[in-house]
Amino acid sequence: MAEIGQDISQAKRVLDAAKLVSIPTETVYGLAGNALNPVAVASIFETKNRPSFDPLIIHVPSLKEAVNYVTDIPSPLRKLAGQFWPGPLTLLLPRKETIPDIVTSGLDRVAVRVPDHPLTLELLSKIDYPLAAPSANPFGYISPTSPKHVDAQLGDKISYILDGGKCLVGLESTIVGMEGDEIVVYRLGGLDISDIEALVGKVKVKSHSSSNPQAPGLLESHYAPTKPFLIGDLATLLLDHKKKGIDFAVLSLDKKFDSIPSGYQIALSPGSDLKEAATNLFAAMRTLDESNVQVILAEMMPEEGLGKAINDRLKRAATKG
Repeated sequence: MAEIGQDISQAKRVLDAAKLVSIPTETVYGLAGNALNPVAVASIFETKNRPSFDPLIIHVPSLKEAVNYVTDIPSPLRKLAGQFWPGPLTLLLPRKETIPDIVTSGLDRVAVRVPDHPLTLELLSKIDYPLAAPSANPFGYISPTSPKHVDAQLGDKISYILDGGKCLVGLESTIVGMEGDEIVVYRLGGLDISDIEALVGKVKVKSHSSSNPQAPGLLESHYAPTKPFLIGDLATLLLDHKKKGIDFAVLSLDKKFDSIPSGYQIALSPGSDLKEAATNLFAAMRTLDESNVQVILAEMMPEEGLGKAINDRLKRAATKG
């Protein structure tokens, strides 16, 4: 398994050798490599078994550094960066030629963000290249929010995991770009749409699954457990599966079912706090996926605030009929 620690110098040595390190962010743990080295980036795709047409996000230590890799930052997006970087915001920007095609899957724009984690920001400040870093999990599976999750999934394929503790946001970043004069949200995530609109006005939400994505994390089947994952009215689902004699686990926002053992149900936030629910989502899905059941039953969250981003992940994790 991988070595887990907080040695920035060790992480730098691995990255300088064109190898991969798992890094902590406030959203999820990333699988990082030198974004300017096509060999290192290819290794990310190979290690994750990620399709090469799904572009990556590059991570930089500051807005000042971001300008080295893009040709332009439109004023509204620069305003967002000034307010929300470091943080769970990714900007889709026209790239310079120094960014290899493999990072962007040949697209003209590159996804850029400044992560809000002290260890990773320190690491980024000590290297002279950005880090390409999708989530540190096998492609399509539940994103990792702790070093233990990374080690369990990829520990035999990477040598070092930078231990930054539990991720505080727990959902991937919100991806924003522009089409003409219109501000577009391509992926719902850890930054609430209302916070964005409060700063730059109304935005168009274009977050949808695709077999040919224009931004990272938009493939139709993603964030999925290995067990069948069904979404609907929990009372109906529970009754139906009890009648059929199917062993199940339950994922809800705040519900408790006295008839179900505590180890087979998780309420993401007993107080119905959607930020807390977002933080706990991926770890809860993973825990239930590892339990001794045949299927996981879940409900949608309120379609407000971070509930919209949680629902996006739930729908793409769900078993297709």
